Amino acid sequence: MIVGIPKESWRDERRVALTPAGVYSLEKAGHAVLVQSTAGVGSGFSDEAYRGAGGTIVFSAEEVFARADILVKMMPPTADECVWIPERKILFSALQLGVANPVVHDMLRVRQAFAVGFEWIEDEEHHLPVVTAMSEIAGMLLPQIAGRFLETTHGGRGVTLGGVPGIPASNVAIIGAGTVGSIAAQVFLGCGANVIVMDVDLNRLRLVEQQLARMVNTALSTPYNIERYMTTADVLVGAVLIHGRKAPHVVTESMVKKMRAGSVIIDLSIDHGGSVETSRPTTLSDPVFTKHGITHYCVPNIPSSVARTASLALNNVLLSFVEEVGDKGVTAFRDNSALHQGVYLYAGECTHEGLAGLHGWDYVDLKSLSD
Repeated sequence: MIVGIPKESWRDERRVALTPAGVYSLEKAGHAVLVQSTAGVGSGFSDEAYRGAGGTIVFSAEEVFARADILVKMMPPTADECVWIPERKILFSALQLGVANPVVHDMLRVRQAFAVGFEWIEDEEHHLPVVTAMSEIAGMLLPQIAGRFLETTHGGRGVTLGGVPGIPASNVAIIGAGTVGSIAAQVFLGCGANVIVMDVDLNRLRLVEQQLARMVNTALSTPYNIERYMTTADVLVGAVLIHGRKAPHVVTESMVKKMRAGSVIIDLSIDHGGSVETSRPTTLSDPVFTKHGITHYCVPNIPSSVARTASLALNNVLLSFVEEVGDKGVTAFRDNSALHQGVYLYAGECTHEGLAGLHGWDYVDLKSLSD
């Protein structure tokens, strides 16, 4: 098959879904790879590197979309890009339930696309490998983001994350004890902050306490506890993810109003609708806004700020799935249980309950469909 890697057109998106190493593997497996010129430049991968790995460099997105049997890109195609996609093509991209343009999903349905939301690929142990990889990166970046916007020069409270002799450390409240929440807690602790992690799942809280040697405080994520700890938090991290559904607003506007002026909210759930009622998507080039005196950081693609690391991580996860689809075609969506979980359109039919619920479409079980 022909695999196509177009250049990302979303603002501030610098990642590329497959690196030259991935292209090399696909070529050795007998697949041709088209790479749009400068697709990897934002991640530090030159056209020459892709060409040296066996890829063919083309100079227009239209050509990549038109010629490729399998399109692999980080963000969903735009409405303009969907015009270039012929019928019954295979697409790997992030579904982005909370921020994706519904027109795009409609256009993909009309074109009878086979579309995989790779953030929903789920292995047998119920792990989301793409989400895990990106969450690990985002979690490591959070303390430096929070520290920057706590600075007086950025309108923050003018405090450091860690304390100094005679002055207590900052308080960090994290809602969600999944991968990103757990990693964020670890790195914030390393900066000397006081950290509390909240979740509705006691088993997750037990695991966090064990992993961090009981250096972190934990609490059930109830409205009472959220409001209680928010009022003294210098940093609030919303890391709520409900598999296959939009994130609920566990933090209400009235709660935000009770926070201290200059505090920072980082809503990591924004690409699934946001876990904070006052949140709205922002960008890496314009990452924050202030509401009720609180700085809101709501960037959906935080890992893109370290695009090379993120692209390498994406390639590590996605390559085997792309290779399998290249070898088997759309039958791989049924044969591979992990891929099966990520398919949201199969020849235009909606096979993802979350997407169907979002748009009011009929949900069709993938197993009931034929090629």
